Amino acid sequence: MGPSHDLTLAGDRVLRVHDSGRGDTLTVVWLHGTPQTGALLAPVLQAADARGIRVVSYGRPGYGGSTTVPGRTVGSAAEDVRVLADALGLGRFAVVGASGGGSHALAAAAQLPDRVTAAVALAGVAPYTEEFDWFAGMADPTSLRAAREGRDARMTHALTHEFDPESFVALDWAALEGAWGPLGADAGEAGGAGHDGEVDDDVAYASGWGFELADVRTQVLLAQGGADRVVPASHAQHLFTHLPDAELWLRPRDGHISVLNALPTALDWLLARAR
Repeated sequence: MGPSHDLTLAGDRVLRVHDSGRGDTLTVVWLHGTPQTGALLAPVLQAADARGIRVVSYGRPGYGGSTTVPGRTVGSAAEDVRVLADALGLGRFAVVGASGGGSHALAAAAQLPDRVTAAVALAGVAPYTEEFDWFAGMADPTSLRAAREGRDARMTHALTHEFDPESFVALDWAALEGAWGPLGADAGEAGGAGHDGEVDDDVAYASGWGFELADVRTQVLLAQGGADRVVPASHAQHLFTHLPDAELWLRPRDGHISVLNALPTALDWLLARAR
């Protein structure tokens, strides 16, 4: 199988899969943020290659060539991960997710306990709850507020919504001008391809996830920027409180993108747990 290829699932649904195809210390399934195509990003590959880690990823439904699935939940990602792992002959593997990808990484950890060795969530979204003000600290919560009203409301919002540059702090912009430039380019490509993936992601974050945080029995590393204005630190605190076996790395000055600079250290953390 090549570095990028399509898997055909039940009902002729297509899942586009990307595979670095190299590395023998550990296999990591990378879960992308919102919006992204699912393609493997250069800074992820560089950190993985330096450690002999194989990286596999895929476009969630509605992104990067994968068939849209309206009404999908965060939890339904676990079955897609299982299918791609089976297709690639992966036995046990770790999961790493950035932003909303962190939430989907937790889904795989919860529902594939015999496969997932450990999980990392960088700036992960917490399940919607009334236990704390879920929107507090977001520079622009309008998309997720619309998602709370359902798919039609979120799609209508998408037709006129524009990104608020206040969502990123100075360190985020610096990261996007530097090592994480490919993430910005990929987000632009994903956003330009249509709204389905982003809309379905947001509705999934803001609805029932289909599993409980208490179901995640594997070790989880949470890395969170204290200055994050997209997914505020309160989300990481909620995850930390409710996950059975979690570690929290708070990086006080980091925002939503610059926290990704913790990825190389997070991969070292995964390698230590795989030994």
